[in-house]
Amino acid sequence: MSERSEIQGWLSGRIPADWDVTVSELQMDEHEVLATVRLKDAENVEGDLEAARSGRIQQFRSATRDERIRISQEAQRKFRKVVSWGAECGDSKQLFTHLALPVMTRLRLPEREVLDSLVEAGIARSRAHALAWCVALVREHQGEWLKELRQAMESVARVRAQGPRLN
Repeated sequence: MSERSEIQGWLSGRIPADWDVTVSELQMDEHEVLATVRLKDAENVEGDLEAARSGRIQQFRSATRDERIRISQEAQRKFRKVVSWGAECGDSKQLFTHLALPVMTRLRLPEREVLDSLVEAGIARSRAHALAWCVALVREHQGEWLKELRQAMESVARVRAQGPRLN
């Protein structure tokens, strides 16, 4: 069983039934698990549908805060990863508390010039913010390719796990 499958199963079983949600997305790395739950869509809305969806997410966030913290603490002890939360309702999605970890990188002058141009133009507050902005652009414009790459890596991991084992 993969770690992702174990965490998703554990969360699905641990989330109180009265929340009436499903774990719709699970993103993770070596430090964090970001669990996004799907809420029932807003129905029979008078007024702006997106505002109703946003309101439903906010209501869920405040009503479940204490229990989400308890679940996150249990999961952190069990899986040794921080568990963060998000919710989606219809087309609206909001992430709650999630990690922003420092990443060390070495950049040559041409790459630093790109970051500095973004800072000087007021698009980014700092080089770190400019780099995060660049990564977000890659994620947005190459999302399908990245998804295929992740799926291929998961397939390789499954094949390796099925391989011969030494005693």
